[in-house]
Amino acid sequence: QVQLVESGGGLVQPGGSLRLSCAASGSILSSNAMAWHRQGPGKERELVASISYGGRTNYADSVKGRFTISRDNAKIEVFLQMSSLQPEDTAVYYCKVGVTTFAYRSLEVWGQGTLVTVSS
Repeated sequence: QVQLVESGGGLVQPGGSLRLSCAASGSILSSNAMAWHRQGPGKERELVASISYGGRTNYADSVKGRFTISRDNAKIEVFLQMSSLQPEDTAVYYCKVGVTTFAYRSLEVWGQGTLVTVSS
């Protein structure tokens, strides 16, 4: 089994910053692509940023220049540094991690979600 634990969400004022973390554990042989998604009130879940094992990144247009995704391959962790936050960034943020298990199964695992609220 593979588990993801997210942390770092909370309430922040417009213009502020937050850093989200997501740590994977369990029967993991290796990790693959990792990503952060979000779902705002009344909206569909959308991709925020992704990062390959080698560090290639991709961002949604709405967060380019404000958010930075990074990863620690040794610890199987992914991070999302968010700056210049705006009310429209308010959402539940979910990490998604691709892994290969010791049984050589390829899985995509979702975190439980962490709420980010941007409000004055």
